[in-house]
Order: sequence, then structure tokens, then C-alpha cells
Amino acid sequence: MRTRPVLVYDGDCGFCTSSVRLIERHLRPRCDITPWQRATLASFGVSQRRAEHEALWVTPTNTVYGGAQAVAKVLLSAGKGWAVLGAVLTLPPVRWMAHGVYRLISDNRQRLPGGTPACALPPHRQ
Repeated sequence: MRTRPVLVYDGDCGFCTSSVRLIERHLRPRCDITPWQRATLASFGVSQRRAEHEALWVTPTNTVYGGAQAVAKVLLSAGKGWAVLGAVLTLPPVRWMAHGVYRLISDNRQRLPGGTPACALPPHRQ
């Protein structure tokens, strides 16, 4: 049984991988981090389709938070001032705005710094 949460991201996406490296280096969240391509998604109760669509935060009890709420959980786990920002991201209406911003970034990640054509969401998820 896992005792730490897991951040699951798209390891084929250069933008996603760069973002995770930045998070590891500067935020140092208290979690394990793995690309979905190396994770046993079924053990988390998560479909590949969902993992292709958004970053996921999976608690030790397999509660799954996706997208902007996964980012909020990362920030909360990082502590210090990051936790305050993470807490704000969980509150309406900020939560709703964060969801929209996350979708905008996710849908256009191939156009962002570090992004490549491989970063584009599969056609069935766009």
C-alpha cells in the first residue's frame, strides 16, 4: 500500500515534463511523481484516456484529483507560501477560473515553451 500521494503526468509531453522538473526542483512537493506511461493506471482507478487529458493527483486511498485541482494539491503538499496558493485554488470562484486556465494550457501545450507536436492531445481528447 502506498503511503504517499502520486502526481501522474504525460511523460511524452515536453511541456509537461519540463513543468514537472521545475516543480521537483523548486517546490519539492511531498509526493511521488510518475509519467502515466510508466504507471499502472488501473491500480489508481484511472483510465488512460483521463491520464492523457490532465495531470492527476492520486491519494494513498486512490482519491483522484485532476487538472487544476491536481496542481492545487501539489502546491498544498509543497508547504510554505505555495500551500496558501494551493488553498486559494480550491475555493470557488477561483477554482472555476483555475479549471478554465488549466484547460486552455492543456489544450495548447504543444504551442508552449518546451512543447512539441507530441504534446498535442490525441484527436479524441481535443
